[in-house]
Amino acid sequence: MASRVSLWFFPLVLSLILASSLVEISASSEEGESKEFVLTLDHSNFSDTVSKHNFIVVEFYAPWCGHCKKLAPEFEKAASILSSHDPPVVLAKVDANEDVNKELASEFDIKGFPTLKILRNGGKTVEEYKGPREADGIVAYLKKLSGPPSTEIKSVEDASSLIADKKIVVIGVFPEFSGEEFLNFTALAAKLRSDYDFGHTVDAKLLPRGESSVTGPTIRLFKPFDELFVDFQDFHVDALEKFVEESSVPIVTTFNNDPNNHPFVLKFFNSPNAKAMLFLNFSGELHDDFKSKYHDVAEQYRGKGISFLIGDLEASQGAFQYFGLKEDQVPLIVIQNSDGQKYLKPNLEPDHIAPWVKEYKDGNILPFRKSEPIPEVNNEPVKVVVADSLQDVVFNSGKNVLLEFYAPWCGHCKKLAPILDEVAVSFESDADVIIAKLDATANDIPSDTFDVKGYPTLYFKSASGNLSQYDGGRTKEDIIDFIQKNRDKTTHQDSEKDEL
Repeated sequence: MASRVSLWFFPLVLSLILASSLVEISASSEEGESKEFVLTLDHSNFSDTVSKHNFIVVEFYAPWCGHCKKLAPEFEKAASILSSHDPPVVLAKVDANEDVNKELASEFDIKGFPTLKILRNGGKTVEEYKGPREADGIVAYLKKLSGPPSTEIKSVEDASSLIADKKIVVIGVFPEFSGEEFLNFTALAAKLRSDYDFGHTVDAKLLPRGESSVTGPTIRLFKPFDELFVDFQDFHVDALEKFVEESSVPIVTTFNNDPNNHPFVLKFFNSPNAKAMLFLNFSGELHDDFKSKYHDVAEQYRGKGISFLIGDLEASQGAFQYFGLKEDQVPLIVIQNSDGQKYLKPNLEPDHIAPWVKEYKDGNILPFRKSEPIPEVNNEPVKVVVADSLQDVVFNSGKNVLLEFYAPWCGHCKKLAPILDEVAVSFESDADVIIAKLDATANDIPSDTFDVKGYPTLYFKSASGNLSQYDGGRTKEDIIDFIQKNRDKTTHQDSEKDEL
């Protein structure tokens, strides 16, 4: 199968992709080879080793991965510290690039390197590792996760140390720590402990906010935004999880340079809802007016399938590049559906927000399409296609078209470029064949037509309209042979034969 760069590295991840690293064995000049604390696992010993541990953290890495190499000393240092923890916390690694370990990587859905997994109960429960990537942070995070899922609050000091101002904390208030409600709360805490802090108490008077006479069973979620806390009494596990997930998202998520907001930004982009994003200059004189009107609209559509974010222009350059926006369009609002369709309102005023969102909900706004300008001159052998010319060049031309979706930074694409040039030159005298390319980072691609999961991706559209993905060899001969076998004769060819 042809090489391709994975879109796992897509830029809108907002630098929230986690890094990890390969552990290297260090040598001491005085003591010879030092002890390696990170266990090395592979297909032959993985299951047996994991089954012996109640809690083990496994890194899936590739030796060539720069992020993996960067984590190496931090992961090893953390492993050495955690080996003295009571009970010890075990860290391990698997070279997922090895062919013999590919089945393991597939089993754990490893889509990029590095990926860390937390395995509990002999491997019966698997969680994503979502913590820091430096030694001290790894140690603190894993000590927390390896302990009880919920902390008992016995004093005001206990509550103060757990319920911080800038994070979400879920507290269960119970008359006693037994019964179905408490067991369901504990199950919830075990399931969501990677994302939230949990505590439990028999005395609501110890908590900083909320009705102090509550004796339970009650869930009280503390958060650093909106109403600051909210209570809930449905103790079915599914209902509890839904409550926590929905209550932990701000009515309006703030996207700026404050790292405390980043977890909420990540939750915003991970939501299945349509995403409304208002971008403006936070230091501008109309910021407060925009914020107030936008919050009102967000309240109006709460629970109706739209999530709302307000982004500072200074912090939003990555989003501007991704969506193909320009600073002179600010203030602007973008709504993106789960199917990738985008809707844009540039240069808006505070009073424009509510009616425009209503128009969107009513289906009265046409989608916005990111596109580079159509080239005025397009006389190179490989023709340049942009989003605004895709329909005409590929689907309406009546030609046989080989189209490459590429990224300018992609090494595989750069390697393929001169080969496609040669293919195009070989068809220069053939008016019925077009070799073309589209920069997929600068143009929107219709996802219902093209399945582009990596670069380069090639599609072939015959003159009669048959569309297929090309995944053959990447030599000039392979590509030419494919085109000749799959092309259609066009009206142009037939008319030439009639004239003869």
